[in-house]
Amino acid sequence: MGKLEVLYEDNHLLVVNKPAGTLVQGDRTGDRTLAETAKLYLKEKYNKPGNVFLGIAHRLDRPVSGVLIFARTSKALTRLNLQFRDRSVKKTYWALVNNEPDKHTGILEHWLIKDHNKNITKAHLRPVKDAKEAKLEYQLLKKFNDLFLLEITPLTGRSHQIRVQLATMKCPIQGDLKYGYPHTNSDGNISLHAREIIFTHPVTLKKVKIIAPLPNNKEWQSLAQIL
Repeated sequence: MGKLEVLYEDNHLLVVNKPAGTLVQGDRTGDRTLAETAKLYLKEKYNKPGNVFLGIAHRLDRPVSGVLIFARTSKALTRLNLQFRDRSVKKTYWALVNNEPDKHTGILEHWLIKDHNKNITKAHLRPVKDAKEAKLEYQLLKKFNDLFLLEITPLTGRSHQIRVQLATMKCPIQGDLKYGYPHTNSDGNISLHAREIIFTHPVTLKKVKIIAPLPNNKEWQSLAQIL
């Protein structure tokens, strides 16, 4: 894992641009996590003895890039958790897909069931047993080459929600083999980027808006050159 890309930092928060392919927190692979890198960054920068507290307020899938908030105090973490729980945090994602959606703007609503053994989510058009409702808004921002840039605002926070809902619309995300894209990206990740987050600072109570620069890979940089 390379150098930590810090987007915002104060005594209460550390906001970073997560590289695609990195884990936010540990799993059975035992691979190094972004949380571990962030703790080491704080320990070295502030010469902190002992363990460094760092709370994970939300997560991004391993192959997804973009803005991620860590809490540096337990009070900040508790207050951030409440904001995520009551859905007052606004998250905006960008996705590259190879099919043009029939409608350029819309709301998708499905009922999702997660298969934890296979780590895949299935979408249903109607309520089914044990399924959780999932909603998102999307709009087509740009067409370039043979790809389409979609902006997505999730209205719920379900596992793999954006990935499976776009795939159900016949617009699987570039590189996402798990949900129907025909081939992988050059770096093995997917073209889904947590572009922007707006939340209330847990201590100052001011609105904070943070935008994460696009990843430095050929899929995203070909777009960045024309934006």
